[in-house]
Amino acid sequence: MASELKTLTADEMRNWIQQHVPLEDFYGKRVLLIVPDNTRTAPLPVLFPALRNLLRPVTASLDLLVALGTHPPMPQDKIRAMLGISEDDPCSDVGLYNHAWDDPAALSTIGTLSAAETREISEGVLSMEVPVQINRRIHDYDVALVVGPVFPHEVVGFSGGNKYFFPGISGPDLLNFFHWLGALITNVGIIGVQDTAVRRIVDRAAQLVPVARRCLAFVVAADSSPYGMFYGTPEVAWRGAAELSGRVHIKRHEKPYQQVLSCAPEMYDELWVAGKCMYKLEPVVADGGELIIYAPHMKGISVTHGANIEKVGYHVRDYFTKQWDQFKHVPWGVLAHSTHVRGMGTFENGIEQPRVLVTLASQIPREVCERINLGYRDPASIDVESFANREDEGVLLVRKAGEHLYRLRD
Repeated sequence: MASELKTLTADEMRNWIQQHVPLEDFYGKRVLLIVPDNTRTAPLPVLFPALRNLLRPVTASLDLLVALGTHPPMPQDKIRAMLGISEDDPCSDVGLYNHAWDDPAALSTIGTLSAAETREISEGVLSMEVPVQINRRIHDYDVALVVGPVFPHEVVGFSGGNKYFFPGISGPDLLNFFHWLGALITNVGIIGVQDTAVRRIVDRAAQLVPVARRCLAFVVAADSSPYGMFYGTPEVAWRGAAELSGRVHIKRHEKPYQQVLSCAPEMYDELWVAGKCMYKLEPVVADGGELIIYAPHMKGISVTHGANIEKVGYHVRDYFTKQWDQFKHVPWGVLAHSTHVRGMGTFENGIEQPRVLVTLASQIPREVCERINLGYRDPASIDVESFANREDEGVLLVRKAGEHLYRLRD
């Protein structure tokens, strides 16, 4: 399907914004742009200048917040480069800020999801009261404009939309809650599905956001050029983008593969994000097969969560649920990441049996891989091209993994 669609040029993106982003939504308003960090493919060097040129003359103020979730903060020079701001542009008219999920002083509690609500929305999977916290900068604005891509996503079904509020600029409680909810449903059960319990939780929490919400959502090719762009409320814009993403980002295969070489792009510089190379390909790995995350540039597990992950390791869901008293104190977002990377499997009579072998070919040493319950290969021993064009043999090479979802044909 993707090959049948044309993507927009830079000029076409600028024209689209001029025609489809209504100035009446922003006249005289204090506006906060919310954008992804550099672990997402997005044409921000085109979109940010276009929005700045359109909105800054009519707004009371215009600032930008990077929706990091729990990712490390970006230095100012990296933010500027991501946005296409030239070195000789002081950008003094737009404040550039990082989210700080783990700083209580940077957060504001805007409401609570009750136990009854979470039980109803999750269809009984989880039932607990969850405070809803968000970056307190939100109170300094009248309108929040989300600008971000939509892809199949392991936790929420499809990324984007209100997900840029939660977990993008949220506190840890709601983040941990719905990541674990997604893990209980499982990656395979949720990824590439529009209507999920986690999406409903995110959308319900977004109703508590104390400013007007707008969204510019888009669906991109590997080179970041968009197949389509959508504007409106986060719910409306996301729905249009998710439908298009489902057409262009899901690749269907006739049979599973015994071995998959899943190549992580440079933007995945730690396993916390490179895990997407497993999430998006798990459905097409055969029982007993091997998925290799090939990331010769990757040096670590996670700056933010690495210590907890090294203590816990990577395990199938039931390893945790059947030993819950032992693990319930660990941040649930960490447990969710662990199960998503390890994939489906069983834990019976104290024996863990993952469905597939997950191997790292990176700068993470063998002893660390063994300690965290993952396989190890020296990346220098891998000839990427030797995996190419061998689908008939049960071998699949994915040169830029992490954004396209691979599924078996129904």
